[in-house]
Amino acid sequence: MAELSDIANQTIQDEIEEYLERPEEIARFVELFSRAKPAMQDIAAAIIEGDDDEVDELTAKALVDGIDAIEIMDDGLIGGMGIVGIKFRENFVFVPEVLSCARAMRAGMAHIEPILSASGIESQGTVIMGTVKGDLHDIGKNLCIMMLRGSGFEVIDLGVNVPTQRFLEATTQHQAAVVCLSALLSSTMNNMKDVVATFRNHSDLKDTKILIGGAPVSHEFSQNIGADGYAPTAPAAVERVQQLCGQ
Repeated sequence: MAELSDIANQTIQDEIEEYLERPEEIARFVELFSRAKPAMQDIAAAIIEGDDDEVDELTAKALVDGIDAIEIMDDGLIGGMGIVGIKFRENFVFVPEVLSCARAMRAGMAHIEPILSASGIESQGTVIMGTVKGDLHDIGKNLCIMMLRGSGFEVIDLGVNVPTQRFLEATTQHQAAVVCLSALLSSTMNNMKDVVATFRNHSDLKDTKILIGGAPVSHEFSQNIGADGYAPTAPAAVERVQQLCGQ
């Protein structure tokens, strides 16, 4: 069984020890980083610190050194962002810090995405993503999009303040497997309910899988409105979408 001391990068060790509280999350990240190459740990640490220049340089070097793009993405970029997501959920960091970390991840993904596209990796499915009507927040949505695309999904980003009909149209147009709804304001949560109800009453789209997320949202709320799931963080959204797609 992996131990915290098996992780070479001190920053990663300190982050897990100080900020992770749930036993299953501690075990998951200790296992991930104890097997990850030191270079991947360094990338993850730079993500956590929001250092986009460092992530840019380390990602480029890792590719030159022959490390596989998917390994860099999974063990370095997504691994680091996973810890950021937990810290955000638990209010250890706030929007400005998350924005810095997201910018750092984008710097790394700028090297990775062209390689994944050129490799012709088969899409894992199409996902519709948008912030519901009345809500203009997109940080959490954009993190989810970045990580879903990194995991092989085609994501159609509808943006913010998206009316119910637009979700329906996009789902039909792109034959999406999953629709993801985001909201940051408690006052816009009921618009999620409207979207779900409209899908459930639509003869052709009633079985569409719908995932919701955002600060005021909960598992109980997702059940109450008839959604198929709830994701508290971007890494959790990836896992839940994979489950909903039968992977």
